[in-house]
Amino acid sequence: MKRYFTALLILLMLAGCSKKETQSVTIYVSEDQVFSEPILKAFEKETGIKVNALYDTEESKGTGVMNRLIAERSHPQADIYWANEPIRAEVLKSKGILTPYSSPNAKTIDPRYKDPDGMWTGFSARIRLFIVHNGIAREPQRLYDYIDPHFKGKAVIANPLFGSTATHIAALFTLLGNSKAKTFLNGLKQNRVAISTSNGESADLVAKGDDDFALVDSDDAVSRIRSGAAVHIVYPDQQDDGMGVLVIPNTVMLIKHAPHPKAAKKLIDYLLSRKVEAALAKADCAQIPLHPGVPKPAALKPLDQLKVMPVDYAKVAKELTKITPLLSAWGSK
Repeated sequence: MKRYFTALLILLMLAGCSKKETQSVTIYVSEDQVFSEPILKAFEKETGIKVNALYDTEESKGTGVMNRLIAERSHPQADIYWANEPIRAEVLKSKGILTPYSSPNAKTIDPRYKDPDGMWTGFSARIRLFIVHNGIAREPQRLYDYIDPHFKGKAVIANPLFGSTATHIAALFTLLGNSKAKTFLNGLKQNRVAISTSNGESADLVAKGDDDFALVDSDDAVSRIRSGAAVHIVYPDQQDDGMGVLVIPNTVMLIKHAPHPKAAKKLIDYLLSRKVEAALAKADCAQIPLHPGVPKPAALKPLDQLKVMPVDYAKVAKELTKITPLLSAWGSK
């Protein structure tokens, strides 16, 4: 009998060790793999929890893994979604795919970058700003300078049907209303604003001097400055009556009925740590920390020194769905 209990105890110990060794978490990721993968590898190394990551491809950027989460809603395979903006988070929230989790590491993050119901939390943001070619006669100061006759044929913008430019246009619709936002869109064509395929292409056109300025994400501007291009940054709409800059944070969220909820919460806590924000600020993506006091990228101003566009990300997500046909028709004209 003694031998039996000894053997049973050994088996239980081995089972416990095996369970610990195989602890894992599955995360779907829309943030660029080159920036997100080192963060997830560091979490693995620090915790011993294996991270199974599925990354969006360039072809399906921002929608591939989101659509997979929607398809898997009745049998979730992922524990966490790391999105590179809040719009996809709001889509998943509206479809009942998320469950609330308020990380203790998010206490010092401004509430405007967190879902009020705890479904997602923002961290490490990009901002929308102007990349401007050095030495031009007059610098743009407002988004409405796109439709100023002075800049006719001298500016470029990424296709408003896609990516962060689509998000920005949707934000304008929520802020200005349909009539003024449509007038702005039509003004882009009337002022012969060039339409590029991406923010990166816009930044390159300004760097080459083909265009005076472009509205891009902060990482696009910082990368050109770091490479020595003859460009600089202007933060639009910083006047008292200005709209402010649009802030687009990364977001992380817990999937409802996640297979590994305990490990998932540990990874969410890690992603929302000051250490991760500091790492993403130093990386080539040059993301701006949302935790106060975390060192920012040298080329950018901290958010507390900028006038920020007052947006409700849930309303922006709904507006983007509503205006997509309009943007598609606008682009085909």
